[in-house]
Amino acid sequence: MTQEIRICLDVDDIERAIAFYTQGFGLRLGRRLQDDWAELLGASAPIDLLVEPAGSAATQVGPARQRSYERHWTPVHLDFVVADLDARVAALVALGARLERPIQQRRWGRMANLSDPFGHGFDLLEMQGRGYDEIIAGGK
Repeated sequence: MTQEIRICLDVDDIERAIAFYTQGFGLRLGRRLQDDWAELLGASAPIDLLVEPAGSAATQVGPARQRSYERHWTPVHLDFVVADLDARVAALVALGARLERPIQQRRWGRMANLSDPFGHGFDLLEMQGRGYDEIIAGGK
């Protein structure tokens, strides 16, 4: 069974979010579904930007949690594979991203950990050699 996946990001400023993701990642605006909902295309899955005010309830289940657009942690993040890591980091930082630690060299390539202007963490990956296959013992 094939499933479609969509990525949804809560933001507090739709115009700033559209500018960040279109200018920083080369995505394009697909549709403005409402004043508070924009669909971005050009990645392997559509990204929906959804306006939700800071301080609003993030869930109705479990302990009360409120949305915050300061840096927050979640076990889910986005990885973007890029060709020129240094140039992309510089462009994203100029658009309001924060580089959270120095660029790291890994066996499979290089990685930068960043957060967007809305507090969401994401990584940039620059594959080198055989990419992830470099970490497979005896991989070909």
